[in-house]
Amino acid sequence: MLLAPLLGLLLIVPPALAHDIPNQILLHAFVKPEGGRLHFLVRIPLIMLASIGLPKRGPGYLDLPRIDAGLEKAAAATAKEIHLFENGTRLTPARARTRISQPSDGSFESYAEALAQIEGPKLPAETNVFWNQGYFDAHLEYPIRSERSDFSLDMRLFPGLSGRLKMIVRYMPPDGSAREYQVHGGFGRLALDPRWHQAAWVFVKFGFFHILDGIDHLLFLFCLVLPFRRLWWGLLKVITFFTIAQSITLIASAYDMLPAGDWLFPPLVEILIAVAIFYMALENVVGANLRRRWLITGVFGLVHGFGLSFALKQDLQFAGSHLLLSLLSFNVGVEIGQILVLLVVLPALSLLFRHPLATRFGVVILSVIVGHTAWHWMLDQGPVLRRLWSATFDITSAINFAGWTVLLLLLCGAGWFIAARLMHRFASQNPRTKDDLKIEDGLT
Repeated sequence: MLLAPLLGLLLIVPPALAHDIPNQILLHAFVKPEGGRLHFLVRIPLIMLASIGLPKRGPGYLDLPRIDAGLEKAAAATAKEIHLFENGTRLTPARARTRISQPSDGSFESYAEALAQIEGPKLPAETNVFWNQGYFDAHLEYPIRSERSDFSLDMRLFPGLSGRLKMIVRYMPPDGSAREYQVHGGFGRLALDPRWHQAAWVFVKFGFFHILDGIDHLLFLFCLVLPFRRLWWGLLKVITFFTIAQSITLIASAYDMLPAGDWLFPPLVEILIAVAIFYMALENVVGANLRRRWLITGVFGLVHGFGLSFALKQDLQFAGSHLLLSLLSFNVGVEIGQILVLLVVLPALSLLFRHPLATRFGVVILSVIVGHTAWHWMLDQGPVLRRLWSATFDITSAINFAGWTVLLLLLCGAGWFIAARLMHRFASQNPRTKDDLKIEDGLT
């Protein structure tokens, strides 16, 4: 049973009080291993304890002298619904200390202040704290084997809260460093100090599901493969070069090596992505040169890398100390997702376009539909970009952006030259007829 004691208010709260439930429920927590104990400090808004039935007095103030039993229930519910693990084994608290804090209390800005607040004197009995205002603070202590173990946290909740509940977790390992995470409800188990394989796996999943959830990426990929008929080396080369190109700008953006600003993210990048989709659709209509599609795809891959960096910005917190590995793993997940999409789309296109005439008309019709969608995306983002451009774009930004544009074009040119030389050498060592090349490139 998920969150029956702690979050049941969302199911049983009377309609008259429904407006009291905030759209965003924010929890704060500290996790600190120290010696043979793991200290877990958590602050929960009082609105989440409505179903526990804390005693009240007067017009709705908490009856602080009679509240201890209710706070013990709240502490038990917290331990039941926020799980802590040591080396994969769930921990059980050995000690719990609780209190009620005023809405104005700011002690959870630091671990030391939060600990002093919870362990210090409780509020005077006559203090007026309304039942759905203020905070429930708890300090739970868990026996552990070693302060240098692998610790993880899993915040469980009723599925309907996944978009409304967020917890800011600050992990404080023995080496004195600190990591901060913003975890939404339903995230699953969070490794507080992830090992390399844990970070890699998390970002492979991020990359894979980004493909499935990203309609712009799927439309670009659809336009890209629409003229092809089979999953052959020519097509895999195009897809892989796209992934490599987007990896360049994704990694550079993650390391703050590229220009930034409100005018760049997201309006300009979204317009450029729409332009990439529109161009690919237009090329399909007028007749695509599939032998050189890898080059065009690589150029647009650089733009998509910017978009990925913006989408991935909030998730980089889960990389721990493995930023580069996580970025590369993300791209592996993207590549896996793209190949999976190809394995579904190409057979479907082959069944749909069985005859040459149907193939040509089908490619044109589908490309026009996708191009029309991309055109409207460009028009929608245009006014937003103009407003931000006039408000935030200055000469320094212009010079910075122009410099990076030239550098990226030079990188594209160098990549094209190297690839062309390698292909020429390969072709000279493996002479084949024009028809053979057409078959490999997917033109039949």
